[in-house]
Amino acid sequence: MAKDKKPNKLKARLPRGFVDRTADDIRAADDMIAKIKAVYEHHGFDPIETPAFEYTDCLGKFLPDTDRPNAGVFSLTDDDDQWMSLRYDLTAPLARHVAENINEVQMPFRTYRAGYVYRNEKPGPGRFRQFMQFDADTVGAPGVQADAEICMMMADTMEALGIDRGDYVIRVNNRKVLDGVMAEVGLSGDDHVETRLTVLRAVDKLDKFGPDGVRLLLGEGRKDESGDFTKGAGLSPENVEKVIAFTEGTLEMDNDGTRELDTMQAIFDACGYGKDRIHIDPSVVRGLEYYTGPVYEAELLFDVTNEKGEVVQFGSVGGGGRYDGLVKRFVGRDVPATGCSIGVSRLMAALKNLGKLGTDDAVAPVLVTVMDGDVESLGHYQKMVQDLRTAGVRAEMYQGNWKKFGNQLKYADKRGCPLAVIQGSDEKAQGIVQIKDLEEGKRLSAEIEDNATWRESRPAQVEVPVAELVDTVKKMLADQAADRDADRAAAK
Repeated sequence: MAKDKKPNKLKARLPRGFVDRTADDIRAADDMIAKIKAVYEHHGFDPIETPAFEYTDCLGKFLPDTDRPNAGVFSLTDDDDQWMSLRYDLTAPLARHVAENINEVQMPFRTYRAGYVYRNEKPGPGRFRQFMQFDADTVGAPGVQADAEICMMMADTMEALGIDRGDYVIRVNNRKVLDGVMAEVGLSGDDHVETRLTVLRAVDKLDKFGPDGVRLLLGEGRKDESGDFTKGAGLSPENVEKVIAFTEGTLEMDNDGTRELDTMQAIFDACGYGKDRIHIDPSVVRGLEYYTGPVYEAELLFDVTNEKGEVVQFGSVGGGGRYDGLVKRFVGRDVPATGCSIGVSRLMAALKNLGKLGTDDAVAPVLVTVMDGDVESLGHYQKMVQDLRTAGVRAEMYQGNWKKFGNQLKYADKRGCPLAVIQGSDEKAQGIVQIKDLEEGKRLSAEIEDNATWRESRPAQVEVPVAELVDTVKKMLADQAADRDADRAAAK
């Protein structure tokens, strides 16, 4: 009789465009988000939260109208055959929320929210299908002073994160000005919506591809280094040059958009936000169709080396604009709104590059080792852990195979535990406990050349009465923290 074949093991694999996050990543993001949140709260914004899924038709007209709406979004059908999609951004869900609660929401509605968004796009270096954004919006304020406030708040956020003036700028434009450019090249009216959007997205890539690359995207199209071809807007050479001239500031427009920008500039000047912080720039577009007025981007100006080894400016880490028509789709009347979105993941990369990411490792827990595995002893060890935790010390009891004590110390070493608490039956009978300073032990072990010296020195281990365990642990942790601070100061 043939032996049964072993079942094939399932292959563990991460979906393309998605990443696992480590403890360091999560703590750094939490630290950064706390700083952004503090700025938003200080400016009078309150939090709300919307779900990851929305009905697809609520996400906006910028999405394609197809039998299966999966271009740009991840979609599925609900049990009532309605299409649902993972949110593409945090703005469209906010518009839906305001529309559903239009009679309860206090206008102007000033809110912020952080969360993951999802893009069904080709992943690549630094380009993910899931990433976190942190938004702030004002709904119900028609004047451009609300837009100016958002821009100034973005500048305040950059500085709250430790980004120096000169290393960032908030660039501002107005889609009404851009609408004038679209009319200049014959793209007014509803029958040119898609072409307009293609033009805007092309101009939005000016910092990435330069004028020549944008010319290709405005014309017949552009082939990238991988051979992928992006179809262009199909403009005539003459109209291509008009668009390029506008981005370079040589094609001037005179309309409501330019006057709104003048008003915003006056507010910036009055509040002391100079051009080194906020700058009017005709090349700012923002790619989405729903923007109706001022648009803005937070751009970092310092140089980095990209995955190709090229030295480039870091570029945009956030942006936003006015979207007066987004809520109107649901309620049939104008509901003015403006807001910004900060790309948390990209901004984290920038702060890491600047050496200003809150990456100080959290202190690993003190490890209470297990020398005896009977019920009474386990309860005794756990009580030590509880006493340490009650005193505010991060601590844990070893939960593996306690009979192999060497494995406990190996675990503590890999875990990065600062201290190990050791008490066998002899110590327990004497009412004492051993506390091993694992950080100091590592340092001393590098200086000891033979086993005899090691045994004589018993490096970095102290013996104290059980009643003094908590106080001694806290003092040893404080001494370790002081040593780390001194090392950091010496490294600067």
